[in-house]
Amino acid sequence: MRAGQPSCNRHSPARRSKLRLYYNSLVKSWDAIIVGGGIIGLSLAISLRRRGLKVLVVERSQPGREASSAAAGMLAGSGAEIPAKLKGIAEQSARMYPEFVHELEDESGLKVDLRDQGTILISTDGTFPLSAEKLSRDKLQTLEPAIASEFTSLPAAYLAERSVDPRALVSATIKAAKHRSVDVSSGAEVTSIQVEKNCVTGVTTGHTTYPAPIVVNCAGAWAGCIGTQRFPVKPIKGQMLALVNAPAIKHVVRTEQVYLVPRSDGRLVVGSTLEDAGFKKQTDVETIQRLFDAAVQIVGALSAAKRHEDWAGLRPGTPDELPILGETDIQGYFVATGHYRDGILLAPVTAQIMTRLILHEPVPHDLLPFSPARFNS
Repeated sequence: MRAGQPSCNRHSPARRSKLRLYYNSLVKSWDAIIVGGGIIGLSLAISLRRRGLKVLVVERSQPGREASSAAAGMLAGSGAEIPAKLKGIAEQSARMYPEFVHELEDESGLKVDLRDQGTILISTDGTFPLSAEKLSRDKLQTLEPAIASEFTSLPAAYLAERSVDPRALVSATIKAAKHRSVDVSSGAEVTSIQVEKNCVTGVTTGHTTYPAPIVVNCAGAWAGCIGTQRFPVKPIKGQMLALVNAPAIKHVVRTEQVYLVPRSDGRLVVGSTLEDAGFKKQTDVETIQRLFDAAVQIVGALSAAKRHEDWAGLRPGTPDELPILGETDIQGYFVATGHYRDGILLAPVTAQIMTRLILHEPVPHDLLPFSPARFNS
């Protein structure tokens, strides 16, 4: 190389990737563009890629950095907090999880921490899902000896649920997407959806335009800010913390005030809040302390545990607390967002449903409650 000649390696890998996508966009098109690189968007991208479509994921920050990585990872498909209209697909998605995780692990080479020890519900009013097994005080103490006596005297039940580490899940999903040759544009905020004669033609970011005849809005809490069609999605903040050097807890433990979610690496996740706080993701000391105190009430030995970290995520909420799934009145423009507290849980079934919709295949679910058109009136 001559003196003074610019080096082709002067850019960082991320910058080179962005430049490559920019130049590709001048000559290359995709079959589908996914706006949003959370677990919903990535799972759908992999599903479409398996069916032979060329897929680009456009993510405003880094894939998996927003609500997906911030979640607790409880796969509660039959809990009382699941809206009635959502229970059918929620329960199916929970059943899909072992195969979903197996495929991701196989394609990524990473381990996903999927646990099947189940959930212990403690409720002051004794109301539990029909599928729950009620527990005597002795049985509860046998299952979780560390639970404080004032809680073992309350009505309790066991629910055969799984939990997953969202961070491990997202890491595996990102690597599986790369393994499948899904293109990803990071740090690219979509500013508009391109439409000609009521048909979608691609998306525009602050840097370039990416062409495709199919666009799926999977932008989570930001989904309502994209394009001319404004969906009533707003961010609902959830704060939580992780403890280490905690007493061994095998099961997820849920009360009306707090939940405890063990990880296989020894961490214990404590959460969570529901806050209408806009796009502010900061945690506050008082809230984190309140969560910690609530956890200590359940398991007194947690008072000696070390606070490893705390964080907040922004869940995409809708007015009826149901996701938005389907095609809009613009041909080729689809939406898969508004999963609220259940984005991790609903990822497998959402990918399956949206893939079938996009490929014009039958969907064995009543999607009317989730239609984007329900907000048009």
